[in-house]
Amino acid sequence: MKLGIIGVGHLAVSILQGLLRAGYAPGDIILSPRGKGPQMARDHGFALAEGNAQIVQECAAILVAVRPDEAPQVVRGLPWRAGQIMLSACAGVPLAEFDVGNARKMRIMPITAAKLGASPTLVYPDLPAARPLLEAIGVPVSLRSEAEFEAATVSAAMYGWAQALIRTGADWTAAQGMDANDARQLVARTFTAAGRMIAEEDATMDNILASLCTPGGITRAGLDHLEAQGAPAAWQGACDTVLARLKG
Repeated sequence: MKLGIIGVGHLAVSILQGLLRAGYAPGDIILSPRGKGPQMARDHGFALAEGNAQIVQECAAILVAVRPDEAPQVVRGLPWRAGQIMLSACAGVPLAEFDVGNARKMRIMPITAAKLGASPTLVYPDLPAARPLLEAIGVPVSLRSEAEFEAATVSAAMYGWAQALIRTGADWTAAQGMDANDARQLVARTFTAAGRMIAEEDATMDNILASLCTPGGITRAGLDHLEAQGAPAAWQGACDTVLARLKG
């Protein structure tokens, strides 16, 4: 399936890096001529379109990854046809706002870990023809409605917050005398391990956490401090803030 990308910014570059990592041929991907499209074409051999109309004319799947406020206008008036798939990675933009004729519409929300083949990519609706593309950059996570997709999109912001927590933990650990790179790797891999335990164990999340929080232990002491400082409520409030912005 020939892929076209309209809007080659930071997220699209991560997706392209992931596709290359998975063995996709650069010649099967055509990029819009704005943003980082020309540079990616020069550096990696991707095809470069003269304009967005050429992308829609030549491709079976078109990823739209422009600023959300620009998205509806960018796709309007292009030569869409039946059988094509338009994949929107434009946060907060409902499918109804995209006028793409008889092309099928799909919302996706990957994260920059796509470059590592490690993106849990939100999808709605889950179109089987797009699965190979999404599986090349990670694991598709199918949602049942746009409302559910919108709420799940908050996880893309949590991805950044988790990185901020890792940075805080790594900086603190380095300040205690550990080599800064060793501290970075230690804290990052600790977060990875925590995520795997939650994702892969059959026990409930409450039971997994309870097994770590022995009375008088260090995990319990730290959690008690975080709860007393309002950390869980602040996190939930941040989620509410992001969801409100997505709903616009």
